[in-house]
Amino acid sequence: MTFGLCLLLYAIWRRDVLPPPAELNNVLLNEPVQTKIEQTAFEVSRGGVDYKVQPLYDYDLVGLVVSRHDTSTGWDYLHREWNDHLNVMDICVIWGNNARNGSYNDISFSSGQFTCNFRASTAEAFAAFDQTAISNNHLLTDQPGLAKIMQKVEIGDQIHLRGRLSEYSHNHGFAFKRGTSIVRTDTGNGACETIFVDSFEILKSSGQTWRKLVWLAAFMLVASIVGWFMQPVRFNH
Repeated sequence: MTFGLCLLLYAIWRRDVLPPPAELNNVLLNEPVQTKIEQTAFEVSRGGVDYKVQPLYDYDLVGLVVSRHDTSTGWDYLHREWNDHLNVMDICVIWGNNARNGSYNDISFSSGQFTCNFRASTAEAFAAFDQTAISNNHLLTDQPGLAKIMQKVEIGDQIHLRGRLSEYSHNHGFAFKRGTSIVRTDTGNGACETIFVDSFEILKSSGQTWRKLVWLAAFMLVASIVGWFMQPVRFNH
């Protein structure tokens, strides 16, 4: 029982450990590519809500996922209150200098309902981290198949996505509108990239062995607990 518990805890910790720079694809050293476009707004529907999407820029991003948020999770109440079913995933991604120097390994990352937060372990680690080579990306799609692909992404995965930086809105019960950042140098409210995704690819997955071990260790732990309770009761005479 003790072994199963220890293995479970260790596997849970290891499954989200980020890969070292040596394991990163060289394309992650590139900056996102953004191109101004002139495109008429279009309408899409998802979850019974009609949305108007206004593309502003074509956007091509390759990076390492350091944090993620699935907007369908039970504790996410904001997207439900906003009737926002179009934003299916948020992923926090690093690239460029951060991928090159490995400074991300000294940073802890976490995601909120629409934010990406990071904290350095030391002042030196914070100084080495390039805050213009990280972005929190709100991923939009009305395609169920594409949504499933994006929802499979895990921390430590290397991804490539193409889409359009966009504003979007609806009038389902109230007037809702969300914009997008169009630079990588901004911070705080409004600094996230809102992307209507056209394609999404996981270039390389990370932590798959440890995620499988989580299930194995959990099974071993449950089996050992059940086995312990099934042992015959012995009485001392």
